[in-house]
Amino acid sequence: MKIIDAKFLTSAPHYKKCPKPNLPEYAFIGRSNVGKSSLINALTGRKKLAKTSVTPGKTQLINHFIIDEKWYMVDLPGYGYAKASKTHRAKWSELSTDYILKRPNLLSVFSLIDARHDPMESDIEFINWLGLKEISFAIVFTKIDKLAKAKVHSHIENYRKYLSEYWEELPRIFITSSHKSTGMDEILNYVNETNKLFKMD
Repeated sequence: MKIIDAKFLTSAPHYKKCPKPNLPEYAFIGRSNVGKSSLINALTGRKKLAKTSVTPGKTQLINHFIIDEKWYMVDLPGYGYAKASKTHRAKWSELSTDYILKRPNLLSVFSLIDARHDPMESDIEFINWLGLKEISFAIVFTKIDKLAKAKVHSHIENYRKYLSEYWEELPRIFITSSHKSTGMDEILNYVNETNKLFKMD
C-alpha cells in the first residue's frame, strides 16, 4: 500500500473529543524520544507532517492524521523520561490509557521500542498491559540504522527471549529505520490487511 494523501486533522485533550469513530484507526506510542514522529513522517512520505523535536515529551494531546480519507494514524503522548512534572506525566498516561481502552475504532496499537537499548521495564510493563487488556498491538523497533546489524539482531532476540517469559505467542514485530525507510512497506501492508477487518456498527 502506498499513501497518496496525508494531513493533520486535529489534536484532542480527551478521547471523547477525537474525530467521529467511523474509520479504522492505528495508534503510535512509545517512550519519549523513541522516534515516533519520525516514523509517522516516514510512513506517510511527509517530512513535516508530525512535529519532531530533540526535546522528549512534546506530544501532550491525541493527534489525529487522516490518511487517504480512509483511515487514521494517531500520535499518542509518549512515556518515560520526558522533562515534565509527575502530574503532567500522569495526565498524559491517563489520556493515552482512556483512549486505548475506549476508542471503538482502534484496530491496533503500534508499541515503539528503541532498538539500541536492552529491554526496559516501562516498555515491558506497557506491552504486558496491552496483553492483559486484550488490545491488538504490534511491536515496532525503531532506529536500527544507529546500530550494526549484529547488534540489532542481538537486541531484538533479547526482547524476544524476555517477552517469551510472559507470552506463549509473541505479537507481530516490525524492524524499522525512519531515516532509511526500512520496514515502512511492511507496516503499511499490515495496515492494509487489517483495514479489511473494519466494520461499522
